[in-house]
Amino acid sequence: MATASPASTEASKNPKKLESTERITEESGAMRGPFGGGMVGQKATTFAPSSRRLLRRLRPYRWRLLFSVVAAAISVVAGAFGPIALGWATDIVYDGIVDNPVVGVAGIDKEALASVLFIAIGLFLLSSLTSFTQGYLLNDVIQGSMRTLRSDVEDTLNTLPLGYFDRQPRGELLSRVTNDIDNLSQSLQQTMQQMLRSAFQVLAVIVMMVWLSPLLALIAIVSIPIGGAVAGVVMRRSRQRFIERWRRTGALNAQIEEAFTGHALTKVFGRRRESQRRFDEENEQLFQAAFSAQFLSSLIMPIMTFVGNLNYVAIAVIGAWRVTAGAMSLGGVQAFIQLSRQFSHPVSHLASMANLMQSGVASAERVFELLDAEPEVADVDHGLPSLTGGETEAASQTRSGRVAFDKVSFSYDPNTPLIENLSLVVEPGQTAAIVGPTGAGKTTLVNLIMRFYELDGGRITIDEIDITEKSRHELRSQIGMVLQDTWLFVGSIRDNIAYGRPGATEEEILTAARATFVDRFVRNLPDGYDTIIDDEGSNISAGQKQLITIARAFLADPALLILDEATSSVDTRTEALVQEAMAALRSDRTSFVIAHRLSTIRDADLILVMDGGRIVEQGDHAALLRAGGAYAALYNTQFAGKNLAEHTS
Repeated sequence: MATASPASTEASKNPKKLESTERITEESGAMRGPFGGGMVGQKATTFAPSSRRLLRRLRPYRWRLLFSVVAAAISVVAGAFGPIALGWATDIVYDGIVDNPVVGVAGIDKEALASVLFIAIGLFLLSSLTSFTQGYLLNDVIQGSMRTLRSDVEDTLNTLPLGYFDRQPRGELLSRVTNDIDNLSQSLQQTMQQMLRSAFQVLAVIVMMVWLSPLLALIAIVSIPIGGAVAGVVMRRSRQRFIERWRRTGALNAQIEEAFTGHALTKVFGRRRESQRRFDEENEQLFQAAFSAQFLSSLIMPIMTFVGNLNYVAIAVIGAWRVTAGAMSLGGVQAFIQLSRQFSHPVSHLASMANLMQSGVASAERVFELLDAEPEVADVDHGLPSLTGGETEAASQTRSGRVAFDKVSFSYDPNTPLIENLSLVVEPGQTAAIVGPTGAGKTTLVNLIMRFYELDGGRITIDEIDITEKSRHELRSQIGMVLQDTWLFVGSIRDNIAYGRPGATEEEILTAARATFVDRFVRNLPDGYDTIIDDEGSNISAGQKQLITIARAFLADPALLILDEATSSVDTRTEALVQEAMAALRSDRTSFVIAHRLSTIRDADLILVMDGGRIVEQGDHAALLRAGGAYAALYNTQFAGKNLAEHTS
């Protein structure tokens, strides 16, 4: 079973990886990742297509959304009739007093007034209840769609090739998965209910106003094109500001993640001030982008309020003139004035919410870019028998582990070839050690076996079966991998070891721990195997973490074993013990060992010397030393100091 973490593989060694977060966050035009994913500086697409795509994600919740729309319509209509009812009540009071000035208040038709007030209270109560129902349903729709979106993002991340992660700063990627989705959720939550309600409210109020007075309604409606023009200007100017804001948020997250990950090195090399300077620069750029976006979006409400106040004054003056002329009743004008206030507020809200929605759509575009990233090549089902899980004893006996490279070519960058026309064969049960200078392609070679990357040419076979004819899960379940960069999750030591084979018994876990000398130091811990490893694994040493990863691979009992400098973090005495354990682990299975310390691979059956993506020499330790070639030069260079010291003594 593969025990590698994707973040711990070639991503840390790929020479084509982007140099630094600082370079990535430079002002650029439209930069795209090589696998179709949008990079940090990519220009956003237009507002309308992203909005339509966002609305399509609500389609599975269409019935709840429809009921929410109906509830909003009922709420608005009931609220719009409320002022009409209050206008009737005003007329009843006014007519009762004017028609019977001597009697005064006693002349009011109290029964009719009570009926009208009862209707008004009922309308306002109905409006409140349906508004609550609309909010509940809409909240369910939005949060449900966000849950689905997060699941889709997770599924997409699991299908993306390793090269995509090589070229994406982790902080930027995390920002898309967390900050952008959270912002989208909040934007939808804040805007959809208000926009839906405001749109119905505008329509309902317009109908009521036209019914009461077409002339005053015409004066009120004039504010709509004025508001639309103002909102359009502000939206055009603020759209790019919102996009820039979330782009800068991702860049700042990437810089923080880089600084915290390398915190110890920052201290060692005295680069704290430089790190602080870069943070201050990113923070300032985010401040400028966020301030600009929020300032522009905040202009809509005061402008629309000013337009609404002018409209209110015009309605009050002309309405008073209409009452004195006998063209309208006082109650009608009072109802119209209330309706005009109900009209100006939703118009302002519509403009403001449409502008705020841009922030959400800007985040949606960034999430959609991630969802649209080109996935790794799909597995092809050839109907081959699977060796995972409950394999039969007969099937396991046929699993011999012969690995062959047949004219393999691969490069991270098409313009920079790395491995060209490489062929080799490792027989079942052999231990093949891979040595060579940094950048020679050693780790790339084993990553190709794992299908972390797809070949540009040629093929790789295991037991005469092309690895592309197996699913990645089936292939990797037969391979155990121990990396130089250890990866442990937050959990107990027992759980971290059992990660190599879920369902393993306690005795099997203990056997693996004893064989790899994990048991020796665990017994001295207060909580033993129940000791919880923290986020960074800082409560155990680097060597102890390495031993746990080796125990994990031991427990997996893989058909093929890959060791990438697996003992680099352990002391000399422990290394000797681990080498003994690894020798037992490698018995009867094919193993690939990447080594820089040549003393650890003297007993390898086959030593492959790589340089520039090519195998320049191969053979066993003694034969390569006799040949006096590249391996002998590496060996003599590495042991020159030791031999000189022994000769001097």
